[in-house]
Amino acid sequence: MGKSYSIDIRERVVARVEAGHSRRDAAVRYDVSASFAVKLLSRRRATGSVAPARQGRAPGGGKLAPHLAFLVAQVEVRPDVTMPELADILAAGHGVRVHPSSLSRVLCGAGFSYKKNSGGIGNRARRCHAAAAGLGRSTSALDAA
Repeated sequence: MGKSYSIDIRERVVARVEAGHSRRDAAVRYDVSASFAVKLLSRRRATGSVAPARQGRAPGGGKLAPHLAFLVAQVEVRPDVTMPELADILAAGHGVRVHPSSLSRVLCGAGFSYKKNSGGIGNRARRCHAAAAGLGRSTSALDAA
């Protein structure tokens, strides 16, 4: 993703246009594209701000968001569940088909990590208290002991 221009350069472009110069002239003067200058002035007219808009998609969406509590509960009941198995459980229980890697990303975002013990057996456990705080559940195996 591209990096936004600073507020300083944005304000300079707007000030130049308000001083009576064209948008294209302001773009040449501050070494930005003409398209940027035109869009910046349109944004300022519409919102009153020259601050850049948020880039990317808003967090918390996606088709797994409504099923996060179900997924967390499944992993807490059976921490050694594999992602393909969890995908099958979700499909059978809720009719939602997802790729196992998507489930892994969602669970990592919920604070789980996958660790193998010395015997080579994998287990999912909560990483930290902060990630689990949003779900209001026990944060680690140590809390249960």
